[in-house]
Amino acid sequence: MPFYHGLKRYRHNGTDDFPHYPGKAQWIAARLLNLRKDLDEVIVQGRKPRSLIVGSWNIRAFDDGLLRLDESYHYIAEIIGAFDICALQEIKGDLEPLKRLVKLLGPNWDYFASDVSTHKGGNGERMAFVYNTNRVHFRNLVGEIVLDPDDLGSAAQFARSPFFASFQAGWFRFCLCSTHIFFGGTDAQKKQMRSDEIRELSEILVKRAKKEDQVYILLGDMNIEKEDGPIMKALLDSKMEVPMFGPTNLKGNRLYDQMAYTVKGKAENKTRLIRKGRFDWRKAVFGPYPQDEYDLLPDSEKQGVTRRLSHAEMLAHYKPICDLQRTTAEKPKDPYKDFAKSYGGWTTFEMSDHLPIWMELEVDYSDDYIARFLEQD
Repeated sequence: MPFYHGLKRYRHNGTDDFPHYPGKAQWIAARLLNLRKDLDEVIVQGRKPRSLIVGSWNIRAFDDGLLRLDESYHYIAEIIGAFDICALQEIKGDLEPLKRLVKLLGPNWDYFASDVSTHKGGNGERMAFVYNTNRVHFRNLVGEIVLDPDDLGSAAQFARSPFFASFQAGWFRFCLCSTHIFFGGTDAQKKQMRSDEIRELSEILVKRAKKEDQVYILLGDMNIEKEDGPIMKALLDSKMEVPMFGPTNLKGNRLYDQMAYTVKGKAENKTRLIRKGRFDWRKAVFGPYPQDEYDLLPDSEKQGVTRRLSHAEMLAHYKPICDLQRTTAEKPKDPYKDFAKSYGGWTTFEMSDHLPIWMELEVDYSDDYIARFLEQD
């Protein structure tokens, strides 16, 4: 469970009259309670007693440019805290924001990150794993996948080297391989590069699974556009199990983020999918909450300090805060001329332009093991 005692720092002289942000602690607390309610309904409440929840989230440009608001760190930590382990993409060069995030998650959380990608198209990004040490044990193996020059037909190397590490939860030994597949554009050649990266990477993991007693899980931002397109086909042809998560961009029309896991090899039949999904945080924090959905809420959800807020209320609250954020930054920028029009883009740099995805796996196979001794010799 994330730490909340830091909320008292947002009070001034014992009140919520925080300079430049009146009622800051109360505002964040109300949003957190709504976020916790949504996470409980979607993920936490239905969890099995002996399971592992694996998450993946591209957190847009974390944290590059204008620094995120304090509250955004709390919201991001709350979401990640619902998982046991989470692969993060688009971590930027400065690791201090990541350290701040992990500190909010609590002392039982740890992390490690890859080096900054310097390849063309790598965008100066890192990848990271954050994990709950009470539930997941790091097995001291970490690395990046590097190809021979001839392995990729349409590119010399991955723009961002896939980042992998081995873990164990209960009886379940697994290796996460986090990736952020090259995007580059929408023409046929660029899409072919994405297909080639996914195909080559999945083939490598399938081959390794045949030799090693652990399940390989490929996850991350794969820049897949359509369910029936060539990029998704490369993943579906991989001989890995591919749960379908649906669209993960905020417009709801792209299947960018995906997971796949090996089901053949030495660890055969040791991956049992219990549940999976994506989590939409917009009904609790920042929005925009679609007006037609807001109108259908019961009156109890629209009343009190912790009420769900309409899009108009969100705009009114955040405009002066965003204006101050932009004008007092280390590299100041003029306030948005049309905040209502720019609001959606601004929120993607506070949270993300991707929704996180997750899957729950069974990790206790003790019944299967004991049952072996019932067999007659």
